[in-house]
Amino acid sequence: MEGGGAEGVTRVLLVDDSPVDRKVVELVLGSNTFAGSFHVIAVDSAKKAMEFLGLKDGKEQAVDMVLTDYCMPEMTGYDLLKAIKAMSPLKPIPVVVMSSENEPQRISRCLKAGAEDYIVKPLQSKDVPRLRSCSNAKPKDPPCSTVSKSADHIAAVDGTSSSLRRRAHLTDIAMVLHSSSAGLSHYFPFLFKFILLVYAILCVGELLHRWSNGCFLSYLR
Repeated sequence: MEGGGAEGVTRVLLVDDSPVDRKVVELVLGSNTFAGSFHVIAVDSAKKAMEFLGLKDGKEQAVDMVLTDYCMPEMTGYDLLKAIKAMSPLKPIPVVVMSSENEPQRISRCLKAGAEDYIVKPLQSKDVPRLRSCSNAKPKDPPCSTVSKSADHIAAVDGTSSSLRRRAHLTDIAMVLHSSSAGLSHYFPFLFKFILLVYAILCVGELLHRWSNGCFLSYLR
């Protein structure tokens, strides 16, 4: 399968059951800094991703990368990764796994199954060069220059707590809105407070959603 994006544009199939996390990825990749570099196709389940890629009906859709959440109901991102790598036409597509958990064992498992990289949520602007590198590099030959296949190395590099990463990224989102909406600069402090409130509410809903699907138990281990 050949890449389907226009020249210089990376076509990303985003797979995540969380509307909050999908919106964060779309905001980051669609920000002024990376405007025109990415085209995001978002689906809310691994099964829909399989349908889009043609794993069910044989009608393949060309993408340059699959960016998938790890923990999803019914079919996980890890299961999707294995399904893609098991299909010869799809095997060359780089798959990057995202998760809110920075677990060396999970990271190692994904990389051994063929993932190009593992990114700890939420996606931040500093992670985008890694995505670009993976999308432009052929799997295994050569590997992405910015990613180490060592789970210990990845865990050491990203030792910041999840709560601090989320707080830092809220600033990123606010700056995206600020830079793309200069006319709203007078209202920016109010927008930022509104974003904090909405994000907090959505995070509570996300935890309840993951609890109902059994994924929250992994946080306690």
